[in-house]
Amino acid sequence: MKIKHIPKSDLQQITSIFNREIGRFVFFVFVLFFDGIWFAENVTNSQVLINILMIAGFLKMYLRSTPRVKELMIYAVILGFGGEYLFSRALNMYTYRLENVPFYVPLGHAALYGRIFMFSKASIVQKHHKAIEQLFGYFIALFATIYLLFFGDVFGFVMTGFVFLLLWKRPKDRLFFLSMYLLVAILEIGGTAFGAWSWPSTAFGVFDFLPSNNPPSGISLFYFLLDVSCFFIYTQRHKIAWKRLKRIKKVSRS
Repeated sequence: MKIKHIPKSDLQQITSIFNREIGRFVFFVFVLFFDGIWFAENVTNSQVLINILMIAGFLKMYLRSTPRVKELMIYAVILGFGGEYLFSRALNMYTYRLENVPFYVPLGHAALYGRIFMFSKASIVQKHHKAIEQLFGYFIALFATIYLLFFGDVFGFVMTGFVFLLLWKRPKDRLFFLSMYLLVAILEIGGTAFGAWSWPSTAFGVFDFLPSNNPPSGISLFYFLLDVSCFFIYTQRHKIAWKRLKRIKKVSRS
């Protein structure tokens, strides 16, 4: 299937928004080096410093965000703490270097959520969302296939399949979650390469029929839980406004 054409001027705007909202977050991947194994063994344990830097970065982004994004970011931090303790400490899905849950991680989830939300809602991005979704979808399929063939990453490939299946049922969420998949993949590759955290050789270290790479490719599947939970809480707190928005959308489609 041919990817839809995006005019050069629009592509430049999209690239600029991507760099502003998401590209800066990618810089944090390199900060993870200072919470990695080599730095801890040869220099010092600097997890506290990274926590402080993340708090500062989170506050800067929070103060510059819209009221809706601010509220969603707060929910993401709270749910992020709960999710990290559940999946990392209780279920042993992955393990952090110090076998704790670094404070910067839930804040990072919220910052990640906010950045991608703002990118996916930008008007020029929405204008060409189908072309962007196609491009991201092809890249993700290639990425997961390479991980399966060269790293035996069955677990990641299966999770990627579920990502596409869920997005097939939820077309309005495709741009957000395909963007999320790519950014999470970059974050996971950096974090595991530096040794800030690691994944077992099988899913949860229990399911031998699901061999896993370190990291698995499709871990963004679990970010659906974060997004759905944040969105549910938001709609429950703003029931009247949400019902009014749904009525407006229904009228515009008729």
